[in-house]
Amino acid sequence: MREEEKKRTSPKSKVQKLVRKRWVFPAIYLASAAIILTAVLWFQANGNDISKEDKSGYSQDGTAYRDDAVEVNASLENLKMPVASEASAIVKKPFYDDQASEKQQEEALVFYNNTYHPNTGVDLAVKGDKSFDVVAAASGTVTKATKDPLLGYVVEIDHKDGLVTQYQSLEKADVEVGDIVKQGQTIAKAGKSLYNQEAKTHVHFEVRKDGVAINPSSYFGKSVSSIKEVKAAEVTEPKDDSSSEESKDSEKSSDEKTKEDKDSKQPSTEDKDSKQPSTDTSKPNA
Repeated sequence: MREEEKKRTSPKSKVQKLVRKRWVFPAIYLASAAIILTAVLWFQANGNDISKEDKSGYSQDGTAYRDDAVEVNASLENLKMPVASEASAIVKKPFYDDQASEKQQEEALVFYNNTYHPNTGVDLAVKGDKSFDVVAAASGTVTKATKDPLLGYVVEIDHKDGLVTQYQSLEKADVEVGDIVKQGQTIAKAGKSLYNQEAKTHVHFEVRKDGVAINPSSYFGKSVSSIKEVKAAEVTEPKDDSSSEESKDSEKSSDEKTKEDKDSKQPSTEDKDSKQPSTDTSKPNA
């Protein structure tokens, strides 16, 4: 009986002897602490990776995430005038519209180098011929920021989906290529240009859809997304008056030749047509 009792109590006695040793509890404590610390560090590392993926979408620097945010916000914006205070803006010269009246078309011609050119944008200024802050008409990415000897400083902003805004006749540019700008952010100072000296201190503002200039005044206050939906067929580049005059002259000369063949006594009108001055309405590229 005693031998059986010894066998039953022997495992407990071994545990008791082990527990009585001084190093047992510190060892258990250190092992538990190491396990807990390892688990905490592992969860923190995985949590940081997940948060970085959520912010960027593609990379850990967050670039793609910010670009997507700017694109979404820009689509919800309404196109505004490129001046800090729209109430103080004055239209020095309007956009040349082929469908406008003859008087309106004459007001939209820029006289440079002894020729007339259609205005492919609107020229805006403030009272007193003072310089003013030029702001981004909509959020986007700066694709051009350079000085042109004829047009002054030129800034171009890409709004994606073929929509681009351009700012000319600037005294200086406060942005660089690659900068992401928000609507209303100051990008430059208005100045003067050799191309349109008559306008004095102003900003020449253009809106282009798929490379074709459209009338900015027709889209001020309208959503950027609606402008992006404008089809290329719906916008037309201002026509070159000189080419149209040449075509008319050629038609006249052909008709006159036909009349001469029929009746040699009728006087020719070619000399009169040749004396008419040609008008070059093409604008130098920015």
